[in-house]
Amino acid sequence: MRQRYLALLSMFASLPAMAMTFQTRLENVEWKVEGDAFECRLSQPIADFGAGEFVRRAGEQAIFRLTSNSNVLGNGSATLLSAGPAWQPGRGDVNLGSVRVGGNEVLLNSSQGQASRLLSGLLEGRSTVVRNYSSEVGRPMEVRVLPVKFGKAYSDYQACTAKLLPMNFDQVRETQVGFPGGGVDLDAAGRKRLDTIIAFIQADPTVNHIELNGHSDNSGNRLTNRDLSRRRALAVQDYLMAKGIPESQITVRFHGERYPLASNTTPANRARNRRVNIELDRVAPTAAPAPAATPAAPAAVPAPTGKVDPSKPAAVS
Repeated sequence: MRQRYLALLSMFASLPAMAMTFQTRLENVEWKVEGDAFECRLSQPIADFGAGEFVRRAGEQAIFRLTSNSNVLGNGSATLLSAGPAWQPGRGDVNLGSVRVGGNEVLLNSSQGQASRLLSGLLEGRSTVVRNYSSEVGRPMEVRVLPVKFGKAYSDYQACTAKLLPMNFDQVRETQVGFPGGGVDLDAAGRKRLDTIIAFIQADPTVNHIELNGHSDNSGNRLTNRDLSRRRALAVQDYLMAKGIPESQITVRFHGERYPLASNTTPANRARNRRVNIELDRVAPTAAPAPAATPAAPAAVPAPTGKVDPSKPAAVS
């Protein structure tokens, strides 16, 4: 391992003299793994720069991004590389294409495909490298994320990703459960989709409102179709409530055949239209009205003293 470190130092010493390179000293390299059911992050702090991190949201693959408090890379395009290890001269750099650079804190985001290849490269001892020419600084710029101590960190990162929810909020907030057979009972696919939604709601208590909109095809008359759409929405509501979702958080609407997804001209299209659309939302609680002010008690009237003011006329009874 010491030979690898020395080879890396030799490689960095051979960089063009005018290039400004940001990296952490080998002996100070560390990886951090953070996350929860919604997102996992695998990051390496970069001295005097910021951090390089792999971020994977629930329901998605990872992306790579650079973060910094100052955009020393400027704005424009940069090249993303999986740089070959210096101790293996036969393995050259792998050019993964260009990335857009710009922004205040997050300077760049890679594609999911680029991030996957960068992770594989780090496991093979390759460095993640971002290179560009900054017109603001007037010289080439390079940021490096080193593969030192990566194996253990990647194992911890995988343990985190294994606990991610199947979908993130953007994916789960608007979805639907189908009733392709034409009935009003949930099938296995529908129950599985609802279980995914329920797992997300249970993990994120800020999601506190569910709107169910029942629909039908146009096979029957309008009254029958409207009733079918109502019963389908109620079937979804019953399933959610059986799993612990309060009825007070659910709104049920039904529309019959009024809003088809596709024209009702084929059996496949009619099956698509038999559905319940599900929308999740975060609704701020309504503040309770302030209690009405208690009317002030009338001022006490002094009791008569029996004396007569000679300046005022006497009362006439």
